[in-house]
Amino acid sequence: MLLPKLLVFTVLATALHAIPVSTRIHEVEDEPNFNPFINLGAKTRLIEGDIAIPPGRVGLINPLYRWKFPIPYILSDSLDLNAKGAIHQAFEMYRLKSCVDFKPYEGEKTYIKFEKRDGCWSYVGDLQNGQVLSLGSGCDHKAVIEHELLHALGFYHTQSRQDRDDYVKIWLDQVTEGMEHNFNKYDDSFVTDLNTPYDYESVMHYRPFAFNKDPNIPTITTNIPEFFNIIGQYLDFSEMDVVRLNRMYNCSSTLTLLDQCTFENINICGMIQSSTDDADWVHLKTSEDHTVGGQCRDLGYTMHFDTSTGTAEQSAVLESRILYPKRKTQCLQFFYKMTGSQMDRLEIWSKTDNGTGTVHTLEKLQTIWADEDKTWKIAHVPMQIGAKFRYAFQAVRGDPAKSEGGIFIDDISLTETLCPAAVWRIQNFSRILETANYNTALYSPRFYSPEGYGFGILVRPLSGYSDYTGEYTGLYFHLASGENDTVLQWPAVNRQATIVVMDQDPDIKLRMSSARSLTTDMSTDEGGKLIWDNPTNVGTFDPSCGCYRGISWGWGSFIKHYDLRRRNYLKNDDLIIFVDFQDLTSLINSEVPVAPKKVQKDSILYLHDAVTLYKCNPNRSD
Repeated sequence: MLLPKLLVFTVLATALHAIPVSTRIHEVEDEPNFNPFINLGAKTRLIEGDIAIPPGRVGLINPLYRWKFPIPYILSDSLDLNAKGAIHQAFEMYRLKSCVDFKPYEGEKTYIKFEKRDGCWSYVGDLQNGQVLSLGSGCDHKAVIEHELLHALGFYHTQSRQDRDDYVKIWLDQVTEGMEHNFNKYDDSFVTDLNTPYDYESVMHYRPFAFNKDPNIPTITTNIPEFFNIIGQYLDFSEMDVVRLNRMYNCSSTLTLLDQCTFENINICGMIQSSTDDADWVHLKTSEDHTVGGQCRDLGYTMHFDTSTGTAEQSAVLESRILYPKRKTQCLQFFYKMTGSQMDRLEIWSKTDNGTGTVHTLEKLQTIWADEDKTWKIAHVPMQIGAKFRYAFQAVRGDPAKSEGGIFIDDISLTETLCPAAVWRIQNFSRILETANYNTALYSPRFYSPEGYGFGILVRPLSGYSDYTGEYTGLYFHLASGENDTVLQWPAVNRQATIVVMDQDPDIKLRMSSARSLTTDMSTDEGGKLIWDNPTNVGTFDPSCGCYRGISWGWGSFIKHYDLRRRNYLKNDDLIIFVDFQDLTSLINSEVPVAPKKVQKDSILYLHDAVTLYKCNPNRSD
């Protein structure tokens, strides 16, 4: 079968100035990045800052308001196209980390209808008669949608917990007059914490300056000072967010994670040595392990094949257990290091059911050759398999006489998702941060989307944006001229560019990667040229790629330096960036009519007396 080719590039600490940074960068317009002011103009009566509540309340402790899966949904045509794409991104994160699932509406009684209304808000729990989730201007952010869906699934804000005073201090004297009710807390007979500790890192927590009088004085401080810069993050679910979600809905497994392995346990995740090869992989305890590399002084485990002994072309095959896919699209992600001869190679195979129930049919998926770079790298292998299968790693010795090392693999994950269209690995990023100034810019190589559009990424290590946590790194997307331009549609509109800075946590369910998206349209620049037209017509020539680069659009506030240094974004001092550029044309007309309600008087549930409505700000730095 034909599989898309994944482009992966690595750069050293090199700043390129082929294009004047100041004239070719534009910020994506966001709502004000302070406090939950995005909802202050909402007509819905608000309490607790982003909550509108009629008389009476619904508590997440009540199982009556739990959803049954999959949850039917409608994407209203009032939504911005970028929001529609971001909703699907949020759905995929729920499927990856829980058993929560979603399906297009087909006349069901209960459903969620996503609309563009006055801000970002959601009802709490399943109202059992259909409900709206609003994504107004500035709400088209994956983490914001995850937040609102957690409300819909039955969750309140973290600082509403009964025991919150043990962990945070609410400074009511610093709260804007009339906004004190935003800091209510609820009795534990109404809101359950599902027996989990207070979560400073929850995507459901307020930021320190929420509803403040003085922009320099916080309304929330943490009793453990180290958490002050953490509360209110909008990266992704925290570990405890995932634990609580899975406990509430009794999830025993996730939907799209087929397999993952860090090799830290002796059973190596059920993998087996092939009986048909002439050597074996070794389960090795070493300081070169990727899982714990750079994080502690202990050794970790990896799988290793020594290429410095034996004869050329000897190989070892490590096979996964038998896996049972539900979708026909998979992505195998892993880290590898090759420290031997440049003739060494790593081959990735699949073995599928041949129609008789036996997993025998072999297909080579990818070959990776050693090179001069002997550090850890990331790899992605796209798969399209609809029957039970195994995947396998074959390590092959090249020239033992020229080898002083071998082949390592570690931190494997196999998901039923698409692989990213492009991967950019920037080495020595801490050094770049130390030496960068406000004019430093890194331009990626040219990548290609599945449709054939050329594009690139610009990274400003020191973007000029800062807040109470410190400086930020900015990331920006642009089109680039390429080999397919004569047959492509121009301008390239209704495409969503998604940039992800990878959190390299070895457990894919615990990663809190930073992601932002923008969608191309018919906008023009100051000179009246279409921004997303062919870059040859509207771009600037860059000799480093031999191509024209269009205007870069993105976010100076993409990721905090504070976050880069505290999580696993810079493991081995590598910054890893994923990029996708996808056609969203099919989502332009997505709304379907709601079926007429069938009213049965003996079974009416008067939910208007028992509904809580949350209204939340996607861009709060409060």
